[in-house]
Amino acid sequence: QVQLVESGGGLVQTGGSLRLSCAASGLTFGSYGMAWYRQAPGKERELVTAVSSGGTTYYTDSVKGRFTISRDNAKNTVYLQMNSLKPEDTAVYYCTVRGYDYWGQGTQVTVSS
Repeated sequence: QVQLVESGGGLVQTGGSLRLSCAASGLTFGSYGMAWYRQAPGKERELVTAVSSGGTTYYTDSVKGRFTISRDNAKNTVYLQMNSLKPEDTAVYYCTVRGYDYWGQGTQVTVSS
């Protein structure tokens, strides 16, 4: 059974940084692309960033230059380093396996102005 457990969210001021982690189990982690989505109150869930099994990355325009996705296949973990945070980054952040309906429970990120 695939399990994804996110951690690292919290409350931070504008301009601050957070590092999210997503620990995966129940799959051959290195064989799958991974992604981070977020959902703000009253809005649809949106793709933030993704990394392929080969390390190719994608970022939505609003986070380019501020967020960095990385993966450690030895630890079955994908990370999201978020710098220069803005109030509009406030959302619940979810980890997922690309192309599959596996989701973590989410971790809240709140950026105060």
